[in-house]
Amino acid sequence: MGTIRVLLCCGAGFSSGFLAQKARQAAKKKKLDMTVEARSESVVSEYMDKMDVLMVGPHYASAVPKLKAECEPYGIQVELIPAEIYSSLDGAALVELAEQVAARKDG
Repeated sequence: MGTIRVLLCCGAGFSSGFLAQKARQAAKKKKLDMTVEARSESVVSEYMDKMDVLMVGPHYASAVPKLKAECEPYGIQVELIPAEIYSSLDGAALVELAEQVAARKDG
């Protein structure tokens, strides 16, 4: 597998921005080829050709069905970030989850 391109989305992108930063550090420490960006849910459609995995903040659970429908034609896996990972800004756990989600696409 090449680079795993992960996009985190939440309301304004602020809290997910901190989590993305922690995840980038964790991926680098594991020597993983992974990019992690954070954006507002309102601009996700502009990134369809720039991601493999879309990870959604737990407070946007209600948007997951709509996002899955939008991402499906592009082969993008969509995953809700567990609240405990999100609230603790656990970048290492997020990276691990992103790897598992990306593997579903290949498997």
